[in-house]
Amino acid sequence: MSQGIEFNRLMLEMRSMQTEAMARAKPAASEPAAVGAPSFADMLGQAVGKVNETQQASSQLSNAFEMGKSGVDITDVMIASQKASVSFQAMTQVRNKLVQAYQDIMQMPV
Repeated sequence: MSQGIEFNRLMLEMRSMQTEAMARAKPAASEPAAVGAPSFADMLGQAVGKVNETQQASSQLSNAFEMGKSGVDITDVMIASQKASVSFQAMTQVRNKLVQAYQDIMQMPV
């Protein structure tokens, strides 16, 4: 049950980060960037870190189940595995969109 709660919390965090990113007005060229505001690179790095943590947690839970540790249920292992898979697929899609946007920009006539 706690795995479902963690997934919901992760989804809420991602949605709030999206809302924050969309709510910020683009600063004018003459205005400096807001102090303390996370950059896109920082936000992307945090997202990659969370995906990595999810995959490591899934791996640890799987290893614990394989070793026969008590208190580790197959349903928890499968849920953790699916969370890791979904988060990795989402990160892959974000990467694909970024690459496509970069390619579109590079193909623009000057």
